[in-house]
Amino acid sequence: MKTQRADQDLYSPQAKSVKEVTIIALVLGGFLSVLMAAANTYLGLKAGMTVSASIPAAVISTAILRGIFRRGTILENNIVQTMASAGESLAAGAIFTIPALLLVGAWQEFKFWPTTLIVLLGGLLGVVFMVPLRRALIVERPELIYPEGVACSEVLRAGQKGGKDIRLILAGLGLGALFKFFVTGLHLVKSVVEGAVGVGRSVLYFGSDMSLALVAVGYIVRLPIASLIFLGGVIGWVISIPMLGGRESDAAPLEAAWNLWSTQVRFMGVGAMLVGGLHSIWRVRGGILSGVTALHRIGGSAGSDGTEERPRTERDMPLTALLLVFLPSVFGTFFLYDYLTGSFGVAVAATVVMVIAAFLFVAVATYIVGLVGSSNSPVSGMTICALLLTAGVLLALGIRGESAIAATLGVAGVVCCAVCTAGDVAQDLKTGWLVGATPARQQWVEVLAVVLSCCFFAPVLTLLHNAYGIGTSGPDSLAAPQAGLFASLVDGFFGEGTLPWDMIAIGAGIGVLLIALDWILERSGSAFRAHVMPVAVGIYLPLSLATPIFLGGLLHRVFRRADSGNSPGRQDSGLLFGSGLIAGESLMGILLAIPIVLNIDLTVSEGHGLISALVFGAIILGYGILVHRADKQR
Repeated sequence: MKTQRADQDLYSPQAKSVKEVTIIALVLGGFLSVLMAAANTYLGLKAGMTVSASIPAAVISTAILRGIFRRGTILENNIVQTMASAGESLAAGAIFTIPALLLVGAWQEFKFWPTTLIVLLGGLLGVVFMVPLRRALIVERPELIYPEGVACSEVLRAGQKGGKDIRLILAGLGLGALFKFFVTGLHLVKSVVEGAVGVGRSVLYFGSDMSLALVAVGYIVRLPIASLIFLGGVIGWVISIPMLGGRESDAAPLEAAWNLWSTQVRFMGVGAMLVGGLHSIWRVRGGILSGVTALHRIGGSAGSDGTEERPRTERDMPLTALLLVFLPSVFGTFFLYDYLTGSFGVAVAATVVMVIAAFLFVAVATYIVGLVGSSNSPVSGMTICALLLTAGVLLALGIRGESAIAATLGVAGVVCCAVCTAGDVAQDLKTGWLVGATPARQQWVEVLAVVLSCCFFAPVLTLLHNAYGIGTSGPDSLAAPQAGLFASLVDGFFGEGTLPWDMIAIGAGIGVLLIALDWILERSGSAFRAHVMPVAVGIYLPLSLATPIFLGGLLHRVFRRADSGNSPGRQDSGLLFGSGLIAGESLMGILLAIPIVLNIDLTVSEGHGLISALVFGAIILGYGILVHRADKQR
């Protein structure tokens, strides 16, 4: 099959020896890996989604290596961004599942070693399972564009000419951190402006989070995806909640709206995610088979006949190395499950289910991120599928109670980390392929980044939980929506909770309709697509989170240059500035956790809703004007 780029078009020729894995690249990449993991842990717990760290890491790396040290090849910068993005991807896997162990009552705190092992083992399996799929799904499938990977390659190419774009990221970082300080530290700006009115026995809700990071998320994913997320919010909050009614006479409208959403409406999102996950598996059945049959070709420097020298840009980790990582990871997972459940039989069953589910969903994740990008990968849907598969096996074996809950969430945690890591590895390997990197070296530094960053999740989760509360109510609490969902599901299967199966069925029906609509749009050649997962996420998230994301998408549509969509990493200043906003707000959120834990009150006064909304709107408008002027100067 013809590949997307001929060998002579690669940025670094195969025969040329270029500095790639150096001490300074490893040190900088390791530091950014931990930093991005911490920032995305906060963002994911708050918004239910994370944002790729590859582009900001590539810009920072270029600015430091070439701007400060006056050195650094494009392949060194690629190694840095590869390591940094590994930390970000692990954050998604960790926060979507591990907090559920607290919410369901299985844990009372974030235990260091179990938390670390869930992240470590899932991350390693994600790398291992991705290696045999590289050629089949990245090199030989031109229809899989891997948008973040392509954008990052453009950033790396542009960075060879200078690191001026770092100023946009630093400006965004400063503004994001300062605004977050006013919101959460001084409380001069309200964190959420919302309200609801009662109409008979129904309620009408409106609201928005005052979060610049979420606006930047919307800008980065752009209006088509942002509008789908907002559409999901409209389906859940504007249509479903008023139709359900059920407001008690003594309940305030705002409280009634939130009660209906948390006990009924969000489970529609579960049904839609489940359908989206199963549909994704069906679509990548060919890629899964190709990956399995490609195992005999990976690794080493020799060609398939043992005599022909394999080009540097075609070398993967050898099969022996993969086994050295894979086998300890599987045995480690078994001992982890044995510790969590206290049952040898349950641990064996959970390990078998985990290995099968992880490989299948890694293939799915790799295919989906190639089509629609990492931000739209159906991680939640695939994790739900893994959770339901595990629960079904355990129920069939007659296993119930706390051990079944721990085993199910343990499988979901490892699978989710594997899926998130694999999607990130796919984007990084696409970037590497475009700039002429050595795949085996990228794969090894991914393993290193997983090992380095996994140790920081338990302390960061503990700090954030003690400061804000994970899955609790309150204006500054971290909702952890996916973790709350998984806790509800396992409690419904094995505990005393009940699941609203009628709402799940309605959500599944919505998912089927969206798939049919998307098929029609695809056949008609429409640029707009009706992807299931963004709508499902919008149904499941509070509308107050979907609103600023939608505003960010509108901002991109209104203020972007006409040609900015063709080379987002190089020409779209808003993407770089938005990456800074996300990093700034997330890092300030972590820093503000320290005085909160120490009971130091920084409050100056409680913000007013209208004034907060006006300030928020003015900053968003300034964001657009800044982006427009910066693009005009390029």
